[in-house]
Parts: sequence; structure tokens; C-alpha cells
Amino acid sequence: MTGAFLLGNRTVRRLGYGAMQLAGPGAFGPPRDREAAVAVLREAVAAGVNHIDTSDFYGPHVTNMLIREALHPYPDDLAIVTKVGARRGEDGSWIPAFSRDELVGAVHDNLRNLGLDALDIVNLRAMFGVHGPAEGSIEALTVLADLQRQGLIRHIGLSNVTPTQIAEGRRICEIVCVQNHYNLAYRVDDALIDRLARDGVAYVPYFPLGGFTPLQSSALSRIAQGLGAAPLQVALAWLLRRAPNILLIPGTSSVAHLRENLSAAELDLTDEAVSELDGVAAGAARGMR
Repeated sequence: MTGAFLLGNRTVRRLGYGAMQLAGPGAFGPPRDREAAVAVLREAVAAGVNHIDTSDFYGPHVTNMLIREALHPYPDDLAIVTKVGARRGEDGSWIPAFSRDELVGAVHDNLRNLGLDALDIVNLRAMFGVHGPAEGSIEALTVLADLQRQGLIRHIGLSNVTPTQIAEGRRICEIVCVQNHYNLAYRVDDALIDRLARDGVAYVPYFPLGGFTPLQSSALSRIAQGLGAAPLQVALAWLLRRAPNILLIPGTSSVAHLRENLSAAELDLTDEAVSELDGVAAGAARGMR
């Protein structure tokens, strides 16, 4: 896999792995196949992945315990990035969890279930909007900053946030990464990505392949066919070309799909193909995908 970026104090390959899909449907409950979930994690690390994204609210607890079972003791170069700021209801609902006690408890849950003395990176996930970022103070970040000073967290990031919240966060502590919704067809954060790149801050798109409805585009399909690749591989390759600070965490519970995702790093997109793909977002906005 090609390309690397300094994330916190670790140099990580730009194509990582997101563990959300290892839990049950909707990231709730146990995996459909525990042995397969463990196999995916081990295959990812064997293939060179050294950036894994997770959270103790996946399951809850399920995904982190799977990571520990599959990979502990962890390779020295492996960066495990988790997030706090939410909890799960008994029905699988996502409930904001921003109080001091909830954040401290979440950090300790992550430490215990991952089997770590300190967490590499903890993202505070803002939960003000139903369908995406919405304004609201993230003063709760001071709790994570306190835990960082205690040595329980090495680095801090933000998730599902606006530029205003990022600015607020950077006044509280150093922010090493931002994790927001972004992909070939959803490009609200274009200007933000460029600003973060200039500051050396990683940008980690979630739903890089379109979310629960995979990307559909005639241009994407045509370019993929010409390369002998899957459309979603091309979508990942475009993200790697988009900016040097973009780190990818596509998720899957299948070893075969994992290998397909990772091979996207080897795709060589021409400037003409990139230019054509750049127009997909405009077409999507017009309902012409």
C-alpha cells in the first residue's frame, strides 16, 4: 500500500480499516460470525494496515473486545483510534453522552476492552445534529484534555463537527484528526480539507463509499470498467488523490472485500479521470447520479 501520514505520534498508511461493521446490524449486538470478524482484523494487519478505527459504542463493547482478541498484544506501529460522545439505548438507538461522567466512563471502557494503558487517539463525536454536523459548544472536550494530561489519552480528534467547532476545539487542545462524512458525491468539507492539510491535520472521511446506499455514477462505473476495477475501488482511489491528509477507514466483515478495498491504493487514476470524477458531486446535487 502506498502513501503514509503522521497521525499523532505514529506514521500510518493512508488506507486503514474501520471496525464498525464487525458488530451486528447497525453496529449493535454480536457479530454474525465471530471467527470471520477475528479473521478480517488479522488479515488487515497482515496486509500492512496500521490504522484501525473503532469505538466502544459499537456493540456496545463488541468491536473493541474483538480487536483485543484478534490483535493483542498489538504491533508497535498500530494506531487504534476510538471515539466517545455517544452511548447505545437498549433498542440500539444512539444517545448523546457528553457529561463528564459519561466521557470519563467511556474512556475507561475503551481502555479496559482494548486492553490498553493509554489510548492512541480519542475522537470526541458531536451529537448535535440528527443527519450530520450541527452547531453547539464542544466545551466537553476539556474532559478529554484533562484525561490526556493524566496520560490516559495520547492524542485527541473530533468527529461529526463544523469548522466553528474545530476552531473551538483547537483552542482547548491540539487536534490531530477530524472525522466527518465525505465521499465522491458528498463534498461539503472540500474547503475544510484543504485548510486542515495546510496545518498537517488528518481528515478521515466516514461513509467513504457513500454510506448505506453505495455510490452510483455512470462516470464512476465507466472509469472503473476501463481500469478493470470495481467502482468502489475507484471511489477510494479518488479520495487518496483528493488530498494528502485524507486517511481512509473503509469497513467490511469480509476478508475478500477487505483485500479489494486495500488494492484501491494501487489504482493509478489519470488526471482526466480525476477531473471527470470531480464532477460527480455536482451531478449528485442535481439528482443526476
